Amino acid sequence: MTIYEVARRAGVSIATVSRAMRDSDLVTAETRARVRAAAQELDFTPSRLGRSLAEGQHAANGIVFPDLVGPYYAEVVLGYEEVAAELGRSVLILATHGRRDAAAQVLDLANRVDGMVIMGRTVGDDVVERIAATGPPLVLLARDPVSTVDTIRTDNERSARELAEHLLAHGHRRFAFLGDPDDSPDVAGRYAGFAAGLRAAGVPVPAPVRCAFNLDAGREAASGLLRRRTRPQAVVCANDEVALGVHTAATEAGLSIPDDLAITGWDDVMAAGFAGLTTVRQPMRELGATAARWLHDRITEPSRDRTPVRRQVLPTQLTVRRSCGPHTGR
Repeated sequence: MTIYEVARRAGVSIATVSRAMRDSDLVTAETRARVRAAAQELDFTPSRLGRSLAEGQHAANGIVFPDLVGPYYAEVVLGYEEVAAELGRSVLILATHGRRDAAAQVLDLANRVDGMVIMGRTVGDDVVERIAATGPPLVLLARDPVSTVDTIRTDNERSARELAEHLLAHGHRRFAFLGDPDDSPDVAGRYAGFAAGLRAAGVPVPAPVRCAFNLDAGREAASGLLRRRTRPQAVVCANDEVALGVHTAATEAGLSIPDDLAITGWDDVMAAGFAGLTTVRQPMRELGATAARWLHDRITEPSRDRTPVRRQVLPTQLTVRRSCGPHTGR
């Protein structure tokens, strides 16, 4: 038996059958009961493909990442995919790293999914606004808000300032910041909070040492810093991978951590705990999971265009370990 037979028996459209079988609020209780009775009489079992065809949907969500390398992106993907699967949706993933035609790829993906999450500075605001105006529902993740699109971020500036204050409490006055604020809205917020904390204490703010967000880049950047005649007392890193690279370079140079050099990261990936790395913990899986739920809401709500735009900032937490010494207060 097919969905068409059920629709004929119940006297409704195939789209109504699909919605009724999912207990959608778009269908009245009386119609749902009639459809379910017809399905039971005909021994009908709906398929995902059949539901998608009936409702004119793809049964798939898209998510656009800047990159897929590293534990941060892996955690976000896990949170996103787990919730999407619970909601009966498959996931198409696009990484824009190194793609010259990133905008075209994202626009193409928008035509193949029912909704899409765009993370970081993968495409410009003009592309986001174009999709928001004519394409499927969107949710922005870890980037600045754009027009009428829902946005989910984590708290960067407050925790970065708290981190700077913690390091200042240890007496550090010579700092380095590793990471490129121009390459990531999150890193831009971290650098801004770090800089605000130093300025409040009357300490010079160093220009960022721009590097990629991986261990090798952190190691290479640290090697240059450590060759300076006057090296920094504390290195604040854009993420844990960069910080672990700095940790490796410092250890290879014979430095004691934190006596000779304090090091901090961001994210609190698993390796950070083993390395005793002071970092800022952020809810990576919750980022992905929240994005999946919000996107599902936008896809399934008939009045989604009239629903107020949502903005959420998830909290982060300074996690002090031995790489900068215990908390001493101010």
